[in-house]
Amino acid sequence: MKKHFQASLTVIALMAATPLFAQQKDIKLPPEATEFWEPVPRKVTAAAQLGQAPSDAIVIFDGKNLDNFVSAKDGSAPQWKVENGAFTVVPRTGAIKTKQGFGDMQLHIEWSAPTVIKGEGQGRGNSGIFLMSLYELQVLDSYESRTYSNGQAGSIYKQHPPLVNAMKAPGEWNSYDVIFTAPKFNADGMLVSPARVTVLHNGILVQNNVEIKGPTEYIGIPNYKAHATEMPLELQDHGDLVSYRNIWVRKL
Repeated sequence: MKKHFQASLTVIALMAATPLFAQQKDIKLPPEATEFWEPVPRKVTAAAQLGQAPSDAIVIFDGKNLDNFVSAKDGSAPQWKVENGAFTVVPRTGAIKTKQGFGDMQLHIEWSAPTVIKGEGQGRGNSGIFLMSLYELQVLDSYESRTYSNGQAGSIYKQHPPLVNAMKAPGEWNSYDVIFTAPKFNADGMLVSPARVTVLHNGILVQNNVEIKGPTEYIGIPNYKAHATEMPLELQDHGDLVSYRNIWVRKL
């Protein structure tokens, strides 16, 4: 019995030494074996200036009017003020939202905190960008004002603090570039995959493909509920004179 066992080990050793059992790195393939030519990526023309809308973008605000928005409260025309290529929150008129819905998307949006500084923390230059009207990317004057870390500018509100504070001074323009993956639900309304988001604040990574835990809650634990695959982008009226400009989306 012992001799048979030793013979078997010898056979296994010999087999391992043959080309059939050689490591994959020893297999010789021509370069063409790992190339593919179809499908061909479609052509998109980049904007002449960095941050401007590429050729396949949906321009939501181009500096002229709020025709692509409605009041989030009742669907009426927004009362926010358009001036000098930007628009500014008119306090106590309520949030506004896009007429069009979006799911997976690339979003570019620029915003500025008011130059007249008042308040501290959450009371200073506060607004918010609600992806799919549910998931808030915080807008706040966090330049030289302390608040809770998961509530400052660049945070996914009450969920993920930004990796760094990339805020510019009040009156200067900030940019957010957002890659958003919408949550997916099955036919029974059960969550299949949560939303995820990557955010660059003024070109600096502040959210790195983080998982969104559910719709934004001021108090309590987020909890997903099934919703449409595309929903409007919403901008918050928090009572401060925050301004926005140059808003565009690419559906992914």
